[in-house]
Amino acid sequence: MIALGTIAVIILSVVLYMTSAPQLGGKVNAAVKMQLQKSSHYKDGKFVNLVPTPMPAPNFSTMVEFFKKGEGRTPEKATVTKAFNANQFIINQHLDDIQFSWFGHSSVLLKMEGKTVLFDPVFGERASMVSFAGPKKYEYSNDVQVEDLPTIDAVFISHDHYDHLDYPTIKKLKDRVNRFFVPLGVGVHLMRWGVPQAHIVELDWWQEAVMDDFRLVLSPTRHFSGRGITNRDRTLWGAWSVIGNRSKVFFSGDSGYFDGFKEVGEKYGPYDLAFIECGQYHEEWANIHMMPEESAQVGEDLKAGKVVPIHWGKFTLSLHQWTEPIERFLAAAQEKNYQVITPIPGDVIVLSKASSRNWWKAPELLEVALTEQGVQ
Repeated sequence: MIALGTIAVIILSVVLYMTSAPQLGGKVNAAVKMQLQKSSHYKDGKFVNLVPTPMPAPNFSTMVEFFKKGEGRTPEKATVTKAFNANQFIINQHLDDIQFSWFGHSSVLLKMEGKTVLFDPVFGERASMVSFAGPKKYEYSNDVQVEDLPTIDAVFISHDHYDHLDYPTIKKLKDRVNRFFVPLGVGVHLMRWGVPQAHIVELDWWQEAVMDDFRLVLSPTRHFSGRGITNRDRTLWGAWSVIGNRSKVFFSGDSGYFDGFKEVGEKYGPYDLAFIECGQYHEEWANIHMMPEESAQVGEDLKAGKVVPIHWGKFTLSLHQWTEPIERFLAAAQEKNYQVITPIPGDVIVLSKASSRNWWKAPELLEVALTEQGVQ
């Protein structure tokens, strides 16, 4: 009886945790569902992709591989990064140029025509619903936290997966930012975490919002959503276009390859700069995460002038080696009509002066170079 009682308590505790833990976010209640039902992409209580997107369960052998360390899947030692300099971001405010910093994976700080915005900020320790398990971020020689950032005019979220929407990060940002742009339904998470509803703008695919002189567009991607075991596809996912008077920037979020990128390029291109996912892929989930060669093609589809490959370099969420995404992307992009930029995480990049260095190949040499520059 004691053993059965213990098991029952454990099961009950797990169920309560899985339904009430704050990091799971909010729930789509009846009132919210009525609003979501107005979307033509919302059917039978869920959002659906524009093209058929089967997502079979991983093979047993693939699941077993996840529990193995795997050679080269994570850096052997601390990844050499550059100390982010918020003052440099502020000092360069007068420059009539696009400026950005990439913080690993999909977190990007962008300054454009006088506005500073943040995409998919994840500064927590794990991309997981729990703090003690799940994908842990790589050790960086220089880490950045919310407190290190300059004033942010707006935050953009592409979808509600843990490696793109981070509970501890949003808790820190909620009192520093008064504009959050998210796909339909994602607002329920932010509101549960203390973001006022008045500060949240939700968009459907192809809808536009205005922020001062900027047009903001949410376009379709081929993906899915969900933060728990019972709320898959209850919120929307998508890519963002930030269109100013002189410049255009695209942020892909997560997606399998499809013709939607060409449509975006035709409607809103050409883009000065595009941040495109290129990592955490596998043949078994190719419908929802592009292979690097497909990611390279997206740059052309968007008619982008310069491309930054993202969604790699911070978390291991697949079975490939951690540097494989960028190596394959660079090989595939050699014949493309755009410049590839591979910034060191934390570096402040001025677009017109951007150049690339293979920082992941010789970290010991990079560390010496950065030390000599007095940035560490």
